[in-house]
Amino acid sequence: MTTRRRTLWLVVAVAAAAVVLGIATTALLATTVTYRGSAPPGWPTPAARYAVPALPGRTVDVTADDMGPGMMGFAHGRYPWYPTGMMRLTAHPATVPAGTISLRVRNVGALTHEVLVLPLPTGQFVGERLVGPDGRISETGSVGEASRSCHAGSGHGITAGATGWATLTLHPGRYELLCNLPGHYAAGMYAELDVTGR
Repeated sequence: MTTRRRTLWLVVAVAAAAVVLGIATTALLATTVTYRGSAPPGWPTPAARYAVPALPGRTVDVTADDMGPGMMGFAHGRYPWYPTGMMRLTAHPATVPAGTISLRVRNVGALTHEVLVLPLPTGQFVGERLVGPDGRISETGSVGEASRSCHAGSGHGITAGATGWATLTLHPGRYELLCNLPGHYAAGMYAELDVTGR
C-alpha cells in the first residue's frame, strides 16, 4: 500500500469513528433523564405539564402555527419579516353566540405568539389592517388578548408548545383574532370569529 492510500484509509476510519461516536452519544443523551428535562429556563418541557383550568362560557380553540425561525428575514433592518402565508391562526368553532367566550390558544409553532381580539368594522375583512413600520397594527379598540404562557390574560407571549387563555364578554358582531408580534400579522396570523345574537 502506498503512503497516500494509507492516509486516505486513516481519514475514512477516523471520520467513520466520529460518526459512530456522535450517534452513540446522541442516543445515550436522549435516553437519560437528565437530558429530557434540561430545557432553558421559561421553556415548556415534556416533563413540565400544566393543566388548563375549566374555562367559563363557550370555549373557542385557537391554534397558532408557523413554519419556524428558518423562514425569517428582516424588513430593511426594522423588524422580522416573514413571507405571507407562512403563519396562521385557526379558530374552532368560528361562530359562537354572544356572551362569555373563552379563548384557549395553543401554540403549535416554533415561535412565540399571542392572540389579540379586535372588532371588524363593516365592510372590512381579516388581514386588511394597516401594518406600521414596526411590523405591528394598531391595537386601538382591542377587547382583550391571550398572550401569557400557561396562564390567563396578557403577558410576553405564548411560547412554543404552550397554551394561554383569556375570557371575554363579546357582543354580536365580527371580530378579528390576530398575532401582533412584529411581522406576524403580515405573514398571515389572523382569523375571523363571528359572534351571533343569542
